[in-house]
Amino acid sequence: MITKRISFKNRDGLELSARLEFPVGAPPTHFAVFAHCFTCGKGIRAATMISRTLTQKGFAVLRFDFTGLGQSEGDFAETGFTTNVADLVDAAEFLEKEYMAPKLLIGHSLGGTAVIHAAAEIESIEAVVTVAAPFEATHIARLFSDKEADIKKDGRAEVNIGGRPFEIGKEFLESLEKHTTASLLPDLRKALLVLHSPQDMIVEISNAEKIYKAAHHPKSFISLDGADHLLQKAEDSAYVAEVIGAWSARYLPPAAESKIQTDEDVAVQLGSDGFTTEVLAGKHSFLADEPTDAGGHDMGPSPYQLLNAALGTCTAMTLKMYADRKKWPLEKVTVHLSHTRHHAEDSENPDAGTSRVDTFKRAIEIKGDLDEAQREKLIEIAEKCPVHRTLTDQRIKIETSGMD
Repeated sequence: MITKRISFKNRDGLELSARLEFPVGAPPTHFAVFAHCFTCGKGIRAATMISRTLTQKGFAVLRFDFTGLGQSEGDFAETGFTTNVADLVDAAEFLEKEYMAPKLLIGHSLGGTAVIHAAAEIESIEAVVTVAAPFEATHIARLFSDKEADIKKDGRAEVNIGGRPFEIGKEFLESLEKHTTASLLPDLRKALLVLHSPQDMIVEISNAEKIYKAAHHPKSFISLDGADHLLQKAEDSAYVAEVIGAWSARYLPPAAESKIQTDEDVAVQLGSDGFTTEVLAGKHSFLADEPTDAGGHDMGPSPYQLLNAALGTCTAMTLKMYADRKKWPLEKVTVHLSHTRHHAEDSENPDAGTSRVDTFKRAIEIKGDLDEAQREKLIEIAEKCPVHRTLTDQRIKIETSGMD
């Protein structure tokens, strides 16, 4: 994907900090806006993972810091739920003016409640997604109920949320009570997807039940079994993104499969943020990346994981072809691979000192009613896999040229 760091003004003239992420190689099919959780920000892992995965589905996704949070201007203590909803409407108006009107709203936690209310005000929105959202905005007041009297008395008070101090103002409490989801949802004629974990300890899953029951069709519910409220596990965020992508295709026309134009078998294109790279292999498109400990975003396999995968897939396919030709009852092949690089003495050229040696370890798991001789033959055949031969061929050449 391509990431643009941008800002836009809300109706109060405050600059809101945002990131707008595009698919690589072609204009987006649709625009979406992501609303983060209460006191979070646009850079929270769940928002990042979901947004970037959706770019593979052809979406451009805007995620921004609400007023008074992150890098956005404003005093958080002077904001409220009404401000959040207004910021979302302003974000949609910005996209419509500068790019294209958004058709999808996605909200996490209180952001999920906010997108329901914002969707009622944004004509272009056709689909809404809530993730771990409270049914009513007043649910969030539980987090600082012990300070409620101080807030009403003094106008504002410092509260601790998730280990961080925030000032909550009287306006915030009052704005929570101004918005009722129960009266809004039955008349909201937008496709709705509700995602929630039964194990959510912050916002109970009963909230999802209330949202679903109150909403008008078309509506869908997906259980995020095992996930926590913030979707801290990468696999949970990735699952949410994949579900949203598949579900939204029913209500919004899907994007084209490929965004890169090439006459070659494979093309890769680097995004603008980190090492995340889109790979086009024939008709298939996916992401490659580096792990987070190497400075990447871990949005896809690393280059050496892809190299391991090339060897493993070729090995499995070669064994399958051979067994089919021999009519052997091969049922399953699993290839386990790893790659290491180490120094070793060069016995062929002792004067050269130490040299780097790449070692691929390949363990082949074979299932089927095969005798020992057949199994040994299949292991032998693995050495004849074309990728194996390429990797061990000392005559490999890589010719590189530039293109305009």
